Amino acid sequence: MKVLVLGGGDSPERDVSLRSAKSVALALRDAGHDVVEADPINGDDIFNGIDQSVLVFPILHGAGGEDGIIQKKLEERGLRYLGSDSTVSKICFDKNATRVKLNDSGIKVAEGGSVTKSDYWTNELITRPHVLKVQHGGSSIGTYIIRDPGHINKEEVDAVFELDDHAIIEELVVGIEITVPILDDKALPVIEIVPPQNEDFNYENKYNGKTGELCPPQSIDSEVQAKAQELAVLVHKNLGCRELSRIDMIVRQNGEIVVLEANTMPGMTDQSLYPKAALQYGLTMPDLMNIFVDLVDRHKI
Repeated sequence: MKVLVLGGGDSPERDVSLRSAKSVALALRDAGHDVVEADPINGDDIFNGIDQSVLVFPILHGAGGEDGIIQKKLEERGLRYLGSDSTVSKICFDKNATRVKLNDSGIKVAEGGSVTKSDYWTNELITRPHVLKVQHGGSSIGTYIIRDPGHINKEEVDAVFELDDHAIIEELVVGIEITVPILDDKALPVIEIVPPQNEDFNYENKYNGKTGELCPPQSIDSEVQAKAQELAVLVHKNLGCRELSRIDMIVRQNGEIVVLEANTMPGMTDQSLYPKAALQYGLTMPDLMNIFVDLVDRHKI
């Protein structure tokens, strides 16, 4: 099958996207597919000469890649592509829209909501341990964790709002951080995320190899893992995600599971969580690509 792999773009997550796309392209070639690589930063000319028999893998992270923009362009051209459609991508990229949709469905999310820079300083949650994160974005970029509300760093707050006019303020949910990748409406194995001691799971620690990623988890039993998988599938379906996603959660000490967010195009680098869970499930990267190709090939033109 001929596959166009898109990687890069102009978001703050460009570097991760390029690495993800390279991994995907290599795995597709190893699986025997005819692969063309392109970078959307070069404009829409990359679609010239691409007919409807070609499958598109938009391995893009951040603005322009996961927010429905590139998906809309592909839909307008009648091209079949991997991942959620433009409407769902837009909702999932907006952390507040995701929160609202899940809340309306009775799915537990952290207490909080959307704030502007001025709103933040008058929000009741700033008197408690909380998290401030950009409303639109991923890869833990633009996330500030405040464990001591008596010592809020104004420069850190300003840095979040330099990336986005609106941010999400949420209670700091204390517990075990996990993530559950979804493949074709089925949950892959749960991954437990263990940041370096006395540090957070931020952008740097996500990709520098210092964070422990335990699959299977060591701190939660099989019953809680099964509940997390069931909840992740529910979130995936409730949001309308297609083919793949990764649902981030925290398990409180009492066993309650709180949904943090949904990722419609998870990282696919050699350090990324999604391929690690797939491998634990028994799928190599070429195996995974063959499944993706089969799923996209079924789309109606």
